[in-house]
Amino acid sequence: MGCCNSSPSMEDPPPPQNVHQNHGGSDSQITKFSFSDLNKATENFCLKNIVSENGGETSDIVYKGRFHNGGFIAVKKFTNMAWSDPYQFVEEAHRVGKLRHNSVVNLIGYCCDGNERLLVAAFMPNDTLAKRLFHRKIQTMEWEMRLRVAFCVAQALDYCSGGGFTSYNNLSAYSVLFNEDGDACLSCFGLMKEFKDDQRTTGSVNSESLIFRFGTLLVNLLSGKHTPPSHAPEMIHCKSVVELIDPNLKGKFSAEEATIIFKLASQCLQYEDIESLNTKDLVTTFETLHTKTNVKASSYVLPEMAKRRDVSLNQLSTLGDACLKLDLKAIHKILVMAEDDKELVELSFEEWLEEVKDIQEVRKRGDQAFLEQDFETAIDCYSQLIEFRRMVYPSVYARRCLCYLFCNQPDRALKDGMVAQQLFPDWPTAFYLQSVALSKLNMITDSADTLKEATLLEATRQHQEEES
Repeated sequence: MGCCNSSPSMEDPPPPQNVHQNHGGSDSQITKFSFSDLNKATENFCLKNIVSENGGETSDIVYKGRFHNGGFIAVKKFTNMAWSDPYQFVEEAHRVGKLRHNSVVNLIGYCCDGNERLLVAAFMPNDTLAKRLFHRKIQTMEWEMRLRVAFCVAQALDYCSGGGFTSYNNLSAYSVLFNEDGDACLSCFGLMKEFKDDQRTTGSVNSESLIFRFGTLLVNLLSGKHTPPSHAPEMIHCKSVVELIDPNLKGKFSAEEATIIFKLASQCLQYEDIESLNTKDLVTTFETLHTKTNVKASSYVLPEMAKRRDVSLNQLSTLGDACLKLDLKAIHKILVMAEDDKELVELSFEEWLEEVKDIQEVRKRGDQAFLEQDFETAIDCYSQLIEFRRMVYPSVYARRCLCYLFCNQPDRALKDGMVAQQLFPDWPTAFYLQSVALSKLNMITDSADTLKEATLLEATRQHQEEES
């Protein structure tokens, strides 16, 4: 039933230019791949090759793949629920494949074998905006780079809008990637109009909500925090630039520029406004600031990588040593005693009473099960807590992460470790637990890097405590 047959085999892969970002726009022809081609390229869609899950907004996953000639690709694998009509899928892939712009990642191919629906794009080697902005607090993204990112995204959206693409699926910091030159590019995957049973999914957005999503992205860039669209208006409502701005910038930003971006974000988030902004308005605003946005991503990536290489693992903390040795029992003993994330909760007294009334017993049962090493029961209790409570301590995710590790579910453990990190970006424990999960997934290099990151955070925290 598939509408594409086998394409160039992995023994005879596409030429190198098909797997790199094309800035010229001269060749927009895309390639048909068979499922076996992409299965081989991604090593059977191995967990270690997962590079993005769109921040948990969709179940579609992006994998890193590699051809036999050494060229890297990004492969998005849709769920079986998406694109029931294969002809619609191929038609949309060809539409997106015609787009060629410096700030849009090239779509280079697709697969439509049976029920399988996959897209193939040029691989961007320098991570997502989400990872750089939210997960790397040791080396803060410079203000000039944040402006440059916003400008590149605005240009990309305006170009796509001019080409007939007025919607984008789940525009977020996870959709913005950095190419080999360190410049920001918008993922082409979000341009596909997903359909399920001939209806557009709830993940698709119209042009107005696209502007709203861009406003959320601006709030992310201003604050340095991972803010979902549903919470963006309250992040900016009745606040000043000074209150919103990322403290990790330490005053190294232009107040005038920040005010302009703040006002633009406010306009974008006024989704009920009849006179909504459009993409040309966004570009116009950033063109006035563009002369000061000449910083490349490499200017802050390289120092960070140098720091990582200099980290010694000979003086690890007790937790770091336990994680290095993958000693789950020792980690368990440490987490039973740890309470270093309580500073994060800022509920009012009334909210606290409501929370206690509704869910306190579930937390108690979970903690007791965790103490008694009944990890399956602890997972059930913590999952209930996460589902129903509006504010969850990062330690809950950390404990459930360890429970998953004991239950031999490292993929779920890794996700919990990442959520704990999002809630408490400078918390070494979240990084340490991720390093264990990555090691269990045989992602040894990533595990080592994450362990070093945790060590750096821990050393920084200790230094700050000594100074105070």
